[in-house]
Amino acid sequence: MVKRSSAPWTITDGRAGNVRQAVALASALRLGTHRPLVLQPRAPWRWLSPRRLPGDVRGYGEALATLAAEPPPLAIGCGRQAAGALRVLRARGSKVVQILDPRIAARHWDLLVVPEHDALRGSNVLTLLGSLNPVDDDWLSLGRAAFADFHALPGPRTALLVGGPTPLAPWDEAGMVRVFQALAEQLRSEGGSLLATTSRRTPPALAETLRAIFADLPHVIWGDGGDGVNPYAGLLGWAQRVVVSPDSVNLLSEACATRLPVAVALADTAQGRLARFQQQLRERGRLQPRWLDWQCATIEPLRETTRVAAEVKARLGLG
Repeated sequence: MVKRSSAPWTITDGRAGNVRQAVALASALRLGTHRPLVLQPRAPWRWLSPRRLPGDVRGYGEALATLAAEPPPLAIGCGRQAAGALRVLRARGSKVVQILDPRIAARHWDLLVVPEHDALRGSNVLTLLGSLNPVDDDWLSLGRAAFADFHALPGPRTALLVGGPTPLAPWDEAGMVRVFQALAEQLRSEGGSLLATTSRRTPPALAETLRAIFADLPHVIWGDGGDGVNPYAGLLGWAQRVVVSPDSVNLLSEACATRLPVAVALADTAQGRLARFQQQLRERGRLQPRWLDWQCATIEPLRETTRVAAEVKARLGLG
C-alpha cells in the first residue's frame, strides 16, 4: 500500500489541457503536493509512443531517466507521450494511472481514465463524463476572492470561453463573429457585461474582432499574452451564465462544473466524440435547450473528478 505521504508525480508533454487533467486528479487524491515532470521526447519515441523500444528509459528526456532510477510509488500521466513514459516507470515498480485513451491495449497500465464518449473499456478502465478538472465550489470561491473587482461589473455577467477550430469542430471565423454580435446585442438590449477569455488556438484576427464588438459594453477580455494574470477562475466565479465554443471537452466540462446555465456556440459544427459529449450533456439537462434563451432552473453541476479520485484510491489501495 502506498503511504499517504507519498505524493504523486504528474507526467505530461506540457500541453495545458493535459497538464490540467493530470494535476486535477493528483490534487483530488489528497496524497500531498504533486511533483510535475514535463517530458522532452526524442525520435523515435516522439512518434511511436506509447509503444516501447529498447533504451526508452532515456527516450523521453533526462528528467524521466533520473526519476526512473528511483521510481515513485505513483505516477499520473495524460496524453500519448505520457502513456509511453508511464510504461517505463511501471516496469520499474511504479503504480501508474493513464488519462486519455493511449490507443493500444489497456493492460500496459494499472488504471486508465477515459471519457465516456471514447470507445475504450476494460476491467482497469474508469470512465467519466467529460474531462478531469479542478472546478468545485471552493475553486470558484477562490476565483471570486482573487478577482473581487469583477463584482462591480453589471449583471447579468456572461462568461464567454473561446477556443479555436479543430477537425472535430471546424467552425469558421465568420460564424463566431455572428455569435459575438448576437451576444453583444443581447447585452445592449437586456443589460449586463461580458467576461471573456480566448486561447492560443483562437485566430488572432478573431480575438481583435471580439474586442472591437464589445468595446462599448462593460467587459473584461483576456487573451493569451499581454493581458496580465489569467482571470479564468474569476470569470467563472463571478459569471451568471456561460457561453462556450464547441471545440474543447475541457472548456465545456469546466463550464458545466459550475452551477450556471451553459450554452454552446456553433454547436452544430461539432462532430464525432465532441458531438457525442454534447448530446450526453443535453440528456442530463446540463445545456441550454435554445440559443441565448437563458433558463435558470435548478442545476446539478457536472463534477466527476472527486468520484474518479475516490475510485482510483480504492482500486490502487492508496492512503
